[in-house]
Amino acid sequence: MKGLSDEPNYTIDVLEGGVTLDDVIDDRIYEQALAEKSAFFVADLGVVMRQHVLWQTHMARVRPFYALRCNSSPAVVQVLAALGTGFVCVNKNEVALAQNCGVEPENIIYGGAYKQLSHIKHAAKTGVDLLVCDNEMELRKIARCHPDARLLLQVATAGPQEEMSMTFGCPLKSCRHLLQCAKLLGLQVVGVKFHVPVACSNPQAYCHAVSDAHCVFDMGKELGFDMKVLNIGGGFSGSKFQLEQIEAAIRPLLDIYFPPLSGVHIMAEPGSYYVSSSFTLAVSIIGKEVVCRDGRGRHPGEMSPKDKPEFLYYMNEGVYGPFAGKLLENTILDPLVHKKSLRVEEEAVFPSSLWGPSCDRLDQKPPVYCVITADDWYEMQEAGITLDTNMKNLLLVPYCL
Repeated sequence: MKGLSDEPNYTIDVLEGGVTLDDVIDDRIYEQALAEKSAFFVADLGVVMRQHVLWQTHMARVRPFYALRCNSSPAVVQVLAALGTGFVCVNKNEVALAQNCGVEPENIIYGGAYKQLSHIKHAAKTGVDLLVCDNEMELRKIARCHPDARLLLQVATAGPQEEMSMTFGCPLKSCRHLLQCAKLLGLQVVGVKFHVPVACSNPQAYCHAVSDAHCVFDMGKELGFDMKVLNIGGGFSGSKFQLEQIEAAIRPLLDIYFPPLSGVHIMAEPGSYYVSSSFTLAVSIIGKEVVCRDGRGRHPGEMSPKDKPEFLYYMNEGVYGPFAGKLLENTILDPLVHKKSLRVEEEAVFPSSLWGPSCDRLDQKPPVYCVITADDWYEMQEAGITLDTNMKNLLLVPYCL
């Protein structure tokens, strides 16, 4: 497979001699202060590797298939491929990225509830044959363009607060009908997938989903399908505590319904689990405005001593750049003032807000409560999925022993 040394479009540093990730950020900020002051990412690939070790420790029976939609940085893909994970792709561009990084077709799942005909044909052409489906229309498209595909029937795990599962997945009561349709179309259903959203805080949701999956397995076997794959989806936040909770909840049911001797391959689709805490974004402050808190918009020279000021800080990136995740209602974490930008002397603190450069009302970030100036820097930690990491000025720091 291709390695990290094959002409990467990012900088690679190895942390040696007590150098820390913060030191790398310091050096990069210093370099940017002397140049164009562009925003940049720093990624610690050691976090990705440690998360994989944690997964193997607690979820030994479950093979991870990384969800590329969370973060498609080539270095992340290459590291995870080297660690033996599979990949979940939702379009032909992601399939091409995975295969360009040396991932074999058998290690790719083609996810997504609906797929373009051209993308299904591309999957057939490139040898990707494990596809997810949850509706009759998609079954007919697959039968037309990829008749040799192996299918995972996605089952809904809807709950009152689980909107994503309410949108995607076949209700349990409709599964037999879809299985019969697949049989009539000559398609091969090999297993079941479900997805519990990461926002779900109740591990018991996985238990209900595993039980439903077992019911669908029985339906499939009755119709003559060789059911050998269980995909428990995503929903893994990256927290060790959450992973332990989920493992403790589902292990007894997996041992009962899908014991090791059953020959069922169990997989999952962790995405944010691997990358959420591995990326840090650094942005610089390019402007500062002082207005009156009552909304009258007075400039500093027009404000009286009784007026309460509010500070508006403008960054060099916003929602039409690396903060695009905000438009998708992803959480934007609180920014941290870079340590070298902090003032030594004590200063009064005023209400403040952060804005991107677009002058769009959507381009606002969480408020800050300190006095900063133009040319200062902010760090956005745990930026692996909430931000768009497809930036040219991407600095990656791999973990090396």
